[in-house]
Amino acid sequence: MLSQHAWRTCATRRAALSRCYTSGPGTLTPKHSIYVSESTDPYFNLTFEDWLFRHKSPDEPALLLYRDSPCVVIGRNQNPWKEVNLRASRRTGIPFIRRHSGGGTVYHDLGNTNFSIHLPRASFDRHATAQVVLKAVRSMGVDANVNDRNDICVGKEKICCSAYKIVKDRAYHHGTMLISTRLDTLGELLRSGKDTMETRGVASVRSPVCNLQQYDAGVSHEKFLEAVINAYRQEYGVREEPHIVHDADGYCEIPYIREGMEVLKTWDWAFGQTPEFTYKIEKHFTWGTMAAELRSKHGVILACSFNRPEEVDGSLRMKLDTLASRLEGQRYGSVGSEISQFAKDDERIADIWAWLRIEMDS
Repeated sequence: MLSQHAWRTCATRRAALSRCYTSGPGTLTPKHSIYVSESTDPYFNLTFEDWLFRHKSPDEPALLLYRDSPCVVIGRNQNPWKEVNLRASRRTGIPFIRRHSGGGTVYHDLGNTNFSIHLPRASFDRHATAQVVLKAVRSMGVDANVNDRNDICVGKEKICCSAYKIVKDRAYHHGTMLISTRLDTLGELLRSGKDTMETRGVASVRSPVCNLQQYDAGVSHEKFLEAVINAYRQEYGVREEPHIVHDADGYCEIPYIREGMEVLKTWDWAFGQTPEFTYKIEKHFTWGTMAAELRSKHGVILACSFNRPEEVDGSLRMKLDTLASRLEGQRYGSVGSEISQFAKDDERIADIWAWLRIEMDS
């Protein structure tokens, strides 16, 4: 039997949830127009956004605002090995997450604020939603503009990157507004240095960025929230107060959100959704120069080939062919230990494998 305190806690959470959605036959439908998440868990916020997109009535507008603890967020059709400095990610403990929408890679921390405007597909206009955010920024006294990609800029420097998702009768425009973000960390994490990696996925467009506080030190997360909410209300005729979202209120008990958060953390989603790519690399060894070409799709190595020095002996040629063959079908960046066992018997093969492993892990 529940204690009186536990019963009250459960009742409070049920009441909070009942205010957020109505239940139907096997479905949960959000009924508010403005949501402000106080969670800083990026897995929760990205999944809550997707849940809102999938379950909100397609005929009604919705606005979601949130901040995340430090993370890198890549687009649905992007290559993490191309977009993210994975060594820096591991060293700093800042994860990367593949989101559900397309577009390029962004960096999230508590110094930026994310917005998501959901609309019926029939009335969705990327330029119009960008104008809503632009109006909010200008209301704070910052002379901003919208570029030809519908990003918000001050001069030629971006203060906000945008992405979009359209499914059946619903669409959204979401973006990350830089207010006081760590631009040094952003730069390090989004600089992979893989210029010779050619991907069939979407490549990010690199642009100079800046923070809103560089133009007005008084701009804050709270002021931006207020400005966007006011601009959204005026544009779409919404009068209701924002609904505050806490991940501890029971939202994580909703199967769609609970399971969605776990999916974002899996290898199959983070790496296994990577479009096909080819990576050409070269290295000078004491015994000669070696070039390699790795081809991968969905995070699995499809082929590996070597362009070896003409003077290498037949034994090395055979071992390189064997190494290339054994790499096929392995997870890119997570190759099994049997390759290391094979490579250790020949110093040159061991050097080549150490080089390839570093390149794939970075």
